[in-house]
Amino acid sequence: MNVAYPPTVKFEKKDHVGVVTINRPEQMNSLDMDMLLGIEDAMMEVQSDDDLWIGVLTASGDKAFSSGLDLKVAAPLLTSGDPLGFPDITKRQFSDVYKPIICAVNGFCIAGGLEMLLGTDIRIAAEHATFGLGEVKMGLVPLGGTHIRMPRQIPWAISMELLLTGKNIDAQRAFEVGLINQVVPFDELLPTAMTLADKMCRNGPLAMRTAKEIAVRALDLEPGFVLEKSLGQRVLNSADAKEGPLAFTEKRRPTFTGK
Repeated sequence: MNVAYPPTVKFEKKDHVGVVTINRPEQMNSLDMDMLLGIEDAMMEVQSDDDLWIGVLTASGDKAFSSGLDLKVAAPLLTSGDPLGFPDITKRQFSDVYKPIICAVNGFCIAGGLEMLLGTDIRIAAEHATFGLGEVKMGLVPLGGTHIRMPRQIPWAISMELLLTGKNIDAQRAFEVGLINQVVPFDELLPTAMTLADKMCRNGPLAMRTAKEIAVRALDLEPGFVLEKSLGQRVLNSADAKEGPLAFTEKRRPTFTGK
């Protein structure tokens, strides 16, 4: 692949490892359309390049892995009645990538950032990392496959707590419930991820990607993705979905009606 990535997405090849870095630290690595497409393109390059056996996903800075969609982009679309015309491929990150993806979480991993995490396989977080899904606080629901992926990855009650309360959890709690594999000091984060990737590169690449493909395809996630999109539209077309982002931009508490 010969892809021109936006400056907000960096892609590097290091031996058999493709490293994708979300690069918008001054905006808490919030995501716009170009970034979502760029990240997906980078991971598809990992998938298609025979010399790349493993992907590593991380972000610049020490504040945030990603705070999710850039609300300066999303809020006007929602309040105008356009329910985010983002293509499905940006909402179900890495669903067609069968090579292993290691995620190195360097700070806030919330909303769309957490949805992206759920599309990865092995997750390492800095000690100060924070995880959460705050969409319900804005009258919205996450539409990146989270309703389907998360209850299959961590216990039901914890999934519902995150989805229905909008609360955040710290890295230690995320480790305890199985959302992440390891917690390390920030300065050890990327070295730990790269060391793991290097060790995994000693394994048979065909065996690794086949093992992942079997595991992922056996879950049969697609019907759930379709259901999430269909029912999620009901929320995105609601008055509450307009009120939440509007209240956010106006820095006030939203007034929801359930309609």
